[in-house]
Amino acid sequence: MSRKYKFHNKEGLYFVSFATVYWIDVFVRNQYFSAITESLEYCCQNKGMCLFAYCIMPSHVHLIFNDANSNPGKLLKEFKVYSSKQMQKLIEENPQESRKEWMLWMMQRAGNLNSNVKNRQFWQQNNHPIELWSNKVINEKLNYIHNNPVEAGFVEKAHHWNYSSAKNYAGEKGQIDVHLL
Repeated sequence: MSRKYKFHNKEGLYFVSFATVYWIDVFVRNQYFSAITESLEYCCQNKGMCLFAYCIMPSHVHLIFNDANSNPGKLLKEFKVYSSKQMQKLIEENPQESRKEWMLWMMQRAGNLNSNVKNRQFWQQNNHPIELWSNKVINEKLNYIHNNPVEAGFVEKAHHWNYSSAKNYAGEKGQIDVHLL
């Protein structure tokens, strides 16, 4: 995580975005999306994450969350470390992955440039947490998250994107249960 951006209010509600190294479009297969949703569900059920909104895009993830254990930086780090290892393993073992060598090479390249990484790096290190301190800011970030797939041209309506809490907010069953704001 960047030294400039920190989780100052440990009990606060935060918007975070984080991307794969070099903005690699990794999340294009259902098994990769599922691995991230399962990791988020695990954090919700076992690590104290209270998830209010999410959107998983091909190269990045947006979340609105807080941490019941008052350590959101640690929680996000644990999620990213675990999901990084899991995603790299899935890519390595996927016989259908036509971009396997290239993606692993890019992750190795990023890891070689980062003294904090021993091998390959999956996620960029920065998260830029933004504390959501008013209803206006909450609604802005919620709309931003949910409209990301629309703006990218993947769907016409936000709740049509399967890997977003927009479904939950539209009264449908989403991939992950969230606490509605």
